[in-house]
Parts: sequence; structure tokens; C-alpha cells
Amino acid sequence: MGVKDLLSPFMAWKKVVSDPVTITDPFSREAAPRYRGFHKNEITTCIGCGTCEEICMNNAIDMVPVDGIETKDGDSGLRPKVDYGRCCWCALCVDVCTTSSLTMSNKFRWVERDADNFRFVIGAEDKYWDNAELGYTRDPDYTLNRPDRTHMGELTPEERSDSFIEMIKGFSKEEARREADRCIECGLCVATCPAHMGIPQYIKAIREDDMKEGLRILYETNPLPEICGRVCTHKCESVCAMNHKGDPISIRWLKRYIADQIPEERYAEILGGEVDDKSNKTVGIIGAGPSGLSAAYYLARMGHGVTVYEALDNAGGMTRYGIPEYRLPYDQIDKDVAYIRSLGVEFKFNTRIGEQITLEALHEKHDAVFAGTGLHLGRSTRVENVDHPMVFMAVDLLRLFTMGKPIHVGKKILVIGGGNVAMDITRTLARLQNQKYGEVDVTTTCLETEETMPADCEEIYEARGENAVIKPGWGPKKIELDGDAIKGLHAVKCLAIFDENRNFNPRFDENEKFFFPADMIVEAIGQGMDLSWTGSLKETINFTQRGRIEVDETFQSSLPWLFVGGDIIQGPDVIHGIANGQKAAKAIDNYMRTLP
Repeated sequence: MGVKDLLSPFMAWKKVVSDPVTITDPFSREAAPRYRGFHKNEITTCIGCGTCEEICMNNAIDMVPVDGIETKDGDSGLRPKVDYGRCCWCALCVDVCTTSSLTMSNKFRWVERDADNFRFVIGAEDKYWDNAELGYTRDPDYTLNRPDRTHMGELTPEERSDSFIEMIKGFSKEEARREADRCIECGLCVATCPAHMGIPQYIKAIREDDMKEGLRILYETNPLPEICGRVCTHKCESVCAMNHKGDPISIRWLKRYIADQIPEERYAEILGGEVDDKSNKTVGIIGAGPSGLSAAYYLARMGHGVTVYEALDNAGGMTRYGIPEYRLPYDQIDKDVAYIRSLGVEFKFNTRIGEQITLEALHEKHDAVFAGTGLHLGRSTRVENVDHPMVFMAVDLLRLFTMGKPIHVGKKILVIGGGNVAMDITRTLARLQNQKYGEVDVTTTCLETEETMPADCEEIYEARGENAVIKPGWGPKKIELDGDAIKGLHAVKCLAIFDENRNFNPRFDENEKFFFPADMIVEAIGQGMDLSWTGSLKETINFTQRGRIEVDETFQSSLPWLFVGGDIIQGPDVIHGIANGQKAAKAIDNYMRTLP
């Protein structure tokens, strides 16, 4: 101990005559403009993402339900409740808030006798500082999470305009981890995903570079990660909390990244192989599309014998026969299917139920049947001269092209429709025109405005980049012929598609007309179901008013042994098909346990 240490207590006495710095009346003093005082929350702007709760080091915030706030897509229905006995006023909760709804007033005076009053739901209970203009808010130029998503590399329009090789390159390891770092793990995406995938968990696996764990998490709820990682409609991204700060997390591409990193031959090692504990029950599955493959996977994992009957010559359903290879390469479909096949699932291709084998015979052969036959039929505009041989259905052309069969390619093509199928056939024909003629002359029109077109925005943008013309807002009236050849389509301006009750009831301005010249017309205005597989049993099956097979919440039909899912029940949408295939598999397992 030094001399200074010995003398320091006595030296403190020199301060006894100094003026005190204590403020005698703190209650009359205003805090600094950006003082971190009591919290405020714009409760209608808040989405209940829980990032404030997650970041709080003192566990001073809990997310709780609030009367009048309902759970919905993009909103958990929960709101932050703060405990000022734990809060240290660090303001990290404000800095991390995705919607900037959470702020701090500069008010610091609050006297209560009951300690419980210092625990309250911010914004749900009136406080005197609610209207305080001063206080701490997050600087708009400051963020704990990068607002912009990691750029996804893709082929340029010049590189892809006459090619069917995959246009999206996929993330590198560094890019995937950089994108995964943006995730705040709020879980709003999980509630919106029809399959309720463990999205924050598999994104965390990417951050930790644990692809095995990532793959296991994917397969808990989705046995088609290569397919879904490329063509999922990714509704989860539309509710991502990061939307409120910048771009949503690239959830779909991160899912694809995990599956791409692991070769097919390692799947059994990571996920397990064929189940040893076999049941004595078997299931026949009609259709090898996403819902049928999903049901097959989960039923095989439960130990049941599964046979998939497919009318075409390969598995994948509309993902193979309706989506071009530049969006979804066939070898990636094969990778998903190969693992399902390795679990003992048997496939019988070129077998159409109702022709090669009846539904009754299928039931005699199996304890239960699951049908997921998809929407393989096109719908017609039914305008005059639509029966001309140079008028085609988009789904027919896409299927024939996938099967390697020649399809007609006109020099001036008009596509009618505004959905993803319309974009797929537009871009396919543009490529074929480029290959055949060295130039592109494809125009797409539809009833909707560009803002309301059901096609993904990126599909519209990419189609234009490939020299297709998109001219929305017109309704077809008549196909004009020039002798035996098509001359083009007469159209009128569409004013509205739905009436006040949201029923399909288009209104047109007959005085505003347009003529689309064309020598080939393709209809892509929707898809229909083929129920010929039901055969003589159709009369015993209950249908809804809209013509779909009636099923309960487990996808069981009025015939107890028949379960139905996929696009003919909910769709068209890959992830819905996967989700209800899984749910139906659980119900089929429960049903078969009741059988002798």
C-alpha cells in the first residue's frame, strides 16, 4: 500500500467546503432531448416480432397477448410488456425494432407505491408520457441488421434468352451466411408457411455452417427441399419482419442453399434409411406430384408400404410437366424423388387410374388411398374461333415440351393470361423462337392490371428482359381468321375483374379496343382438374359447390379410405400440396390403426 493510499481518506475532507453538485429539485428539471426515458409503442404499427424481447439482456420484456390485437399474417398478435424493475434503459430494444414502433420518451419521473404498476404493456395502457415529442428514437441511418438482401446471381438476359439451363446461380457459402445473419428469428414466417417449416432454425444452421442439421430441419416438414427451394411461392417472405426495414430475408434461396450443399448419396446417412419396423398396411397414392410425394415420404417413414401410381412417365407432377427447366432443373426433382424411393416407396409410371386400374381395384389392393392428381387441364376463353388448330393450351404445350415432343412455335405469338403459367409458356416460347428464328415476338395480355397480375413480379420483369411484351388490362373478344390462318385477337379494355362481392364478373369498355396480331395463340387463364380417375365411385363421393371433392380438415373424403389433397383441394401451390400431403399422411396412419 502506498502513501497516497494511506492519505486518500483524509484528503477527501478538502471537498467538505466545495459546492454540492446534487440537484435539490430533480422533479422540475427536464431531461435532455434524446434522454432514454420511459418506453412508448405505436401498438398498431408493432407486429409483435419479439426482437425487443430477444435482445433484452435483463429479461425485462415479455411478449403477451393484448385485447383487440388479433393474430394474422405478419402479426403475432403479441405486444411487449416491460418490467422497469429489470430495465436498464440501454435502448437496444428500440435500436432493433423492425417497424420503429418502439421508442423512448425523455420522461423519467414516475412515482407509484405498488411495484406491479411498473410492469405494463407498452402502448396498451395510457401513460402521461405517451404524447411526449422528445426522447430516444432509432436513427434511420443506423441499424443492427443490414436492410438489403444479399444479391442473388443469375444469368443475364443475353445468356439465358435462348437457353434452358438454370438461370438462378444460388448462394455461395459466404453469401448464404451473410444473408442468414440478417434473420432476427422472429418466427412470423413459420406461422404463414403452409407447412410451418422451422425457418429460423434452418437459417440458424446456415449461420453455424451445420448443413446436416439444416437438412434434418427441412425434412421435418418438407421432403422436397430442392423443388421448394426453387419454385415455392415464398409467402413467408411477404410477412418477414425485415420488410419493415428493407428487404425480406431470402428464405426460399436459403432453403435451396442447404439442399444444394449435400449430395444425394449422403441423405440416408443424415436423415436415415428405410424403416425397419414395418406395418402390415399399404397405401396407394394417385399422382407423383408434390402432395403425393409428400404423403409417400411421411407414410414410408411411418413404416407403411407405399405405391405411387403416376399417369406420366416420371415423378414431379406439375413441377416437372408445368415448370420450365430454366426455373426448376429436372435433376433437382430427381434428387428429391430418389431419397423418397430409397425409403422403399414403389413407383408405377404410365399408369392412369380409371384406365389401367380402377379406383375400386386400387382400394381392394391397398388399405387406404391418397389422391393428389393436380390441375393438368387448361381452361378456355371460349371466344369465337378458339377451336382453331393454332390455338393451344399452355399446360399442354409445357407438358409436351418436357416430354421431349415437338411443339409448334409461331413467328408471332400471343399468350392470354396473367399468372405464372402464362409467364412460363411466354418465356419458353420466347426461347424457342430465339432458337428457331433468331428473334422474339411474343406478347402476353390479361384482364388484370400489372399491379394485380397473379404472376410473381420477378417473372414479369424477367420475361421483359427476354424481349417478351407484357400488355395487361385487355379482355379477349374474338379471334380473327385470315382464310385458314389466324390473323390475331380483338380485345377490349378491362375496367374491373370482380364485382362488389368479389365474384368474378369482368366489366369492359367496349369503345376502347385493341387488336393483337398473331399467327399462334396460347390460352393460360387457369387450370382445371381431371376427375376421371374416380370412375363409377364418383357418385358416392361428396363434392363442394365449386366442384371440388369435399374433405375434412385431415383431407379425408366421404369415403373413409379415400384421402384427397394437392392442387385439386388447395392450390395451385407447391407448398400447400406438400403441407396437406403431410397432414393427410398422419390422418391415414390414424385411420389404418383402426383397421383389423
